[in-house]
Amino acid sequence: MDHRIHQVPQHALQFPTIKSHESKQSSISFKDILSQEQGLKISKHASQRLTERNIQIDDQQWQMIGEKVREAKKKGITDSLVVMNNAALLVNAKNHTVVTAMDRQEATSRIFTNINGTILMND
Repeated sequence: MDHRIHQVPQHALQFPTIKSHESKQSSISFKDILSQEQGLKISKHASQRLTERNIQIDDQQWQMIGEKVREAKKKGITDSLVVMNNAALLVNAKNHTVVTAMDRQEATSRIFTNINGTILMND
């Protein structure tokens, strides 16, 4: 029986790196977390549409829409149509961002694609 210590080659000691789920979580920026807590983000396009079409949504309505979008996201919805009395919004629930907006008259003559959920709001 040989009791001497043997030299182990350096390459034999290297272990494969395993990407854990935690590393994905650390890539979320503070800005993203803060915006989720504060409410919906509005894309430049959506902001222009809200202004052009004179769509008025008050803070309380925005807060309620944000809550419903968070609920939808928990149910696996990624892109949602939010239908209100005066407007329809396309919202990316995954990014918590309003993508576009239109008034209800305009929305009634449209076909909406690439959505997997609808939120009906009572004003």
